[in-house]
Amino acid sequence: MPNSPNPAIIPASMETNHQSSIINHRYLYLTVFTAGMSTLAIEFTTSRMLQTVYGTSNIVWANVIGLVLLALTLGYFIGGRWADKRPFPHTFYLLVTIAGFASVFFLLLTSVILKTAAAAMAAINVNAIAGSLIGVIFALVVPVTLLGTVSPFAIRLAVTDVAEAGRISGRIYAISTWGSLLGTYLPVLLTIPQFGSRVTAVLFGCLLLVVGLVGLWQTKSRLKVFSLLLPVILLPVVLLWSTGGIKAYDGQIFETESAYNYIQVVRQDDCNYLLLNEGQAYHSFYCNGGRVPRVSVWSIMLAAPYFNAQPQPPQRMVVIGLAAGTIPKQYTRVYGPIPIDGIELDPAIVQAGRDYFALDEPNINVIVGDGRNQLNQLTDRYDVITIDAYKVPYIPWHLTTREFFGEVKAHLTDDGVTAINVGRAPNDRRLVDAITSTLLAVFPTVHAIDVPGSLNTILVATVQPTMAINLAQNLAQLSPDADPLLRAAIETGTQNIVPIHFADVVFTDERAPVETIVDSLVVRYLLQEGVSGLPGVGE
Repeated sequence: MPNSPNPAIIPASMETNHQSSIINHRYLYLTVFTAGMSTLAIEFTTSRMLQTVYGTSNIVWANVIGLVLLALTLGYFIGGRWADKRPFPHTFYLLVTIAGFASVFFLLLTSVILKTAAAAMAAINVNAIAGSLIGVIFALVVPVTLLGTVSPFAIRLAVTDVAEAGRISGRIYAISTWGSLLGTYLPVLLTIPQFGSRVTAVLFGCLLLVVGLVGLWQTKSRLKVFSLLLPVILLPVVLLWSTGGIKAYDGQIFETESAYNYIQVVRQDDCNYLLLNEGQAYHSFYCNGGRVPRVSVWSIMLAAPYFNAQPQPPQRMVVIGLAAGTIPKQYTRVYGPIPIDGIELDPAIVQAGRDYFALDEPNINVIVGDGRNQLNQLTDRYDVITIDAYKVPYIPWHLTTREFFGEVKAHLTDDGVTAINVGRAPNDRRLVDAITSTLLAVFPTVHAIDVPGSLNTILVATVQPTMAINLAQNLAQLSPDADPLLRAAIETGTQNIVPIHFADVVFTDERAPVETIVDSLVVRYLLQEGVSGLPGVGE
């Protein structure tokens, strides 16, 4: 029979280690839940911060997700090895405490770095932009790596019997994932729209910090008094870095964060401009008294009905991508108070339109929701449907497909027209050509107008077969008392009609590689022109 150890002669160090490994399982599970929630909250908060400078493209999202997964991988590896070497509750809760501290400190540091990057982007300072991006990468990797150590360390502490290892590890990962579920929805739907990204970082980071401190004080660690210095250090950081504006553009009069966008309003001379996310293009403008200083992308859409051989003033229209209301306001000015259904995904943009862009015409019916979904809920037929739903430089792919254009055509009258704003680059019209080919799979005729002074093309598709020469002929027959803005729009359209070209691809709901085309278009453009060629406010 094997000899049993005599408790009286167990080394003191072994007894200490045994006692220090005793852990409150319920509190351990709460800690794992909080860490899982904080991990996803950090991911979404960081991506929102990045939107203000680098936009909302798939590349940005892929980089954020990839960095998070890479940092978690490193954290899992470090956490597992550390747990085997020092399987003590006080070590675990010290890690959690530091992770909470790092989550607040580094995310607020990210906001400071990005504020500098925003100024650099506005000034097209390439070195500052690149340096800021490197700083952001470091600021994201540190807290996420620390959070990655939590789950393997928790499993090591919770498993006291190898026979229960599978059940306990499964429970811990399930609890962590449950926390991640809350960390996905709470920032996006509640805290970021209500309080902003910086306050969101403080809320979730401090929650994790408090959970770690309480756990540390439950142990016999000599570090628990020292750990109280972390909140003391963090307090001035929070007070200093979580206040003030997110950006500091000249003429900025408003900014906010919604569930979908970072929104800015910038005033230049007597005009307000709506900027979203990275702010490299404006999405609406309004000048005092409704003045329209020049023919713009949206003005040219006024000419769309005049591609018909015998144009009639539109009686009803739909605007998909209302923004702050520039298109319907100009249509109302030219064609009178016709009923207009304006669809906009982001209610915060609509509110900005009401507050800063005089979006108060009674004939404009604002509908908040996804453009395609809301269009299909409308039962009327319309003379004009415009589509301008950019998240620069991308068009949402589901608004570019053959099936979607079929739904648009079904909502048009027999002489109806649709106009869509499409981006391009110098000597690179692949996106324009692909959408042209897709439109021609549904409509008999498509016309293209290159907007002067911009990288935009307006594609006009007509329900009836039409000819480009109709636009010039209708301009010649335009009434002398027609609104000058309409005359200028048709003149500009006539002078800038370009031949259409076909692409090998037709976008469908099954396959619409919009992002792939735009990504390669942007990369090629930047390699050829450099970032100095990027448009800015007023261009």
